[in-house]
Amino acid sequence: MSSQSLASSVPAIAAGAHRHPEKLSDLLERLARDAGERVSMREIATALNDRSFGAFLLVFALPNLIPLPPGATMVLGLPMVFVAWQLVIGYDKVWLPRALADYAVDRSTFQRMVTRVSPWLRRAETWVRPRNWPLDGPVRERLFGIFTLLLAITCVLPIPFGNWPPAFAIAVLGVAHTERDGNCLLVGVVAGIIAIGVAGLVIAATGALLMQLF
Repeated sequence: MSSQSLASSVPAIAAGAHRHPEKLSDLLERLARDAGERVSMREIATALNDRSFGAFLLVFALPNLIPLPPGATMVLGLPMVFVAWQLVIGYDKVWLPRALADYAVDRSTFQRMVTRVSPWLRRAETWVRPRNWPLDGPVRERLFGIFTLLLAITCVLPIPFGNWPPAFAIAVLGVAHTERDGNCLLVGVVAGIIAIGVAGLVIAATGALLMQLF
């Protein structure tokens, strides 16, 4: 399919997802099937439409769930801050810098990526599905953004082993936002509150120790 055909099909995919969230695996497989010679980050973001926030939060949270050298969380956590801030200020979908938006991969490469990811997504979709979604207005979406931004900032802070809990919470929230699953959202919120509480205790304990020393 030509790039013009893909461009015309992407809004239809996005509109359909907005009315009734299509499974992420189905959406990616359709995008891979209808793609032109190359697939750009802009086309993926457009196809995801207002669900691009959850998808990008998930993608940016995953690297923070593995052991990292000191200082790496500062770099890998900033993209989550970037995405969460756009939710707070009321963007309808993720805005990407031009250099990142224009980044593209060959259709065959994208299809191989989707082929590898789809089985995992389909397994997850047996548990995560559209239900009980409470973020049905701009105010609630921004509150979600503020909470996610707080978690992202917590993830960036140089707390020993402190990036994993908020990154896990953001990953769960990203899945919930992408699939419009209120039950999964509740799990993410609880995980986020625990992560923020643990980080607060570590900061308070460190501050008390420094006061005693100096």
